[in-house]
Parts: sequence; structure tokens; C-alpha cells
Amino acid sequence: MFDKKTHWEKIHREKSSSDVSWYQESPDLSLELIRRSGVRNDEAIVDVGGGASVLVDVLCEEGFRNLSVLDISGIALAGAQQRLGDLAETIEWFESDITEFDPPHAFTLWHDRAVFHFLTDESDRRKYVSVLKRALRPGGLLIIAAFAIGGPEQCSGLQVVQYDSSRLKAELGEEFELVEERDEVHITPANKEQRFTYFRFVRKT
Repeated sequence: MFDKKTHWEKIHREKSSSDVSWYQESPDLSLELIRRSGVRNDEAIVDVGGGASVLVDVLCEEGFRNLSVLDISGIALAGAQQRLGDLAETIEWFESDITEFDPPHAFTLWHDRAVFHFLTDESDRRKYVSVLKRALRPGGLLIIAAFAIGGPEQCSGLQVVQYDSSRLKAELGEEFELVEERDEVHITPANKEQRFTYFRFVRKT
């Protein structure tokens, strides 16, 4: 039986955070969408699957002070904590499969770059959306980036699901209103192109 945690721990054990295919030296589009969302710097933000991302570093630099990072890989989280040094003590760290996450409080902004598209099983997608609805407050903001239609069919040895706005809205349901979508061609450390689409939603009150 496939074990997701074992798979991702192996990935992060064998590759540095700057060698994984989704690595970004600067998460510019995520930052732009977060800034455009108008979230205050004292509101709760969670970066789902953010263990190997430097998004949390930049948000700290910009004065955001209510940050959380969730990742299934303890190795990825430990690497981020080591990188951040003393700043790591100001951040909430959650080592969890997102489909099993029990949010301890509500968040104003949920950011997910390249987690949801790995959920190829319909039941896992339903669990993700259930966790999202428990975690994100009404009026809260959702940013999801996933492989675009025509983008990669596999990543890190796993199948993925490609998304456009209609497919993603069908998964999320009527509670979420799409306010913006943006395309991006990500260049991997191996110099390959990956087509992403970023979606910004607001949860209806």
C-alpha cells in the first residue's frame, strides 16, 4: 500500500529544498496574490505544503506575524526551521497529511502551491475540502496553485490532476467565489517548464 508520508520523506531526504522540481527562489506570484488579497499582517495565514518553500521567509520579512506552515514531511519542516533560525520560534509548524489535519484555530488566508493537484483520489479531495472549510473563516481567502490543463501529468514520481477554474470550482463547491486566476510557467531547477494556474478565491460569508 502506498504511504504518502514515506514517499515525501524520501524525496526530502534525497534532495535539498533547492533541488526539488517545485522550488522557487522567489515566490513572486504567490506574494502578489497575497498582497492583493488585502490580508492584514496580524491575521492568520497558513502555507499548506510549504516545508520546502521560502514563502514564509519573505512573509516574515514583510512584517506578517501570524504565520503557520503545514507539511507532511518532518524533514522539510526541519530544514525550514533551521533556515529561519530564531524566527522559526514565531511560526506555527504542523507536520500532517493535509487530509487528516485538525486545525487548532481559524485562518484568514490559506495558501497552497502544488498540494491539491496531487490528490488523485476523489475521497482525498473531499477530505481536503472538509479540512479547508473547518480551517478557513467565512470571508477568508484561498489561494491555490495547481498544474494547468496541458501541464505536467506527473511530478515527483506521482500522478497529478490538472485544473482549470471550472474543474476547481466543482471540487470546492458553492461556498467559494473565484476572484482572480493567473497563469505561470515555472522553470524547474532542471530547466524544464511546468505550466501552473493560480486561483484566488474568497469564502462567502
